[in-house]
Amino acid sequence: MRVLVGGGTGFIGTALTQLLNARGHEVTLVSRKPGPGRITWDELAASGLPSCDAAVNLAGENILNPLRRWNETFQKEVIGSRLETTQLLAKAITKAPQPPKAWVLVTGVAYYQPSLTAEYDEDSPGGDFDFFSNLVTKWEAAARLPGDSTRQVVVRSGILTHALEANHVHGVLNGVAPSSATNAEFAQTLGAALGRRAFIPLPSAVVQAVFGRQRAIMLLEGQKVIPQRTLATGYQYSFPELGAALKEIVA
Repeated sequence: MRVLVGGGTGFIGTALTQLLNARGHEVTLVSRKPGPGRITWDELAASGLPSCDAAVNLAGENILNPLRRWNETFQKEVIGSRLETTQLLAKAITKAPQPPKAWVLVTGVAYYQPSLTAEYDEDSPGGDFDFFSNLVTKWEAAARLPGDSTRQVVVRSGILTHALEANHVHGVLNGVAPSSATNAEFAQTLGAALGRRAFIPLPSAVVQAVFGRQRAIMLLEGQKVIPQRTLATGYQYSFPELGAALKEIVA
């Protein structure tokens, strides 16, 4: 396939581009800066969607950038970088003489309310209780296309190529591992993979001081999200358990 990737120069975008190329797909990036194999957002707005079989949007300001204060200015950048790029791509797809077969938007599990006990699947309610959940609601709404000529998928963070290549996949997928872990469990498991002990906790006050109260919730509380529909589509995880995944990474 010819795949157009918005925001493809970031952490996930770089890995996705490498994976798509390895699987024989042709990738064009949409970026702020021109370059080989790229078009700019301004060029997309002026000239419309280049010919492609699928489009993905990963663009968005890094919410957890510790160098940026969580103030009104930065909040507007976080919102604008997601909504504007998504709206631009959705508009270009709608106007394209030959629209792509698939349109995948990657959002986040912040759609669901932070909880230490509740479990959420793709059909669970959310999107209406704080800054981040409202952002995901607006973000996903900005991506909706009229009609059904293009298959539309929203991945709430993680599995991308499956959504692109599996023609039977529609709607929302939770792109998370089938087994979840708290930060403490993650630290202990990582310590075991490294052959070291993990015993020094990070005080919550420090996290709140660095990131601000709203962003700190993402690190201190979070959500237990289950990929029920993702598994039902036939997606198979290479490393469904955290321990095996970390051992592979540090090997």
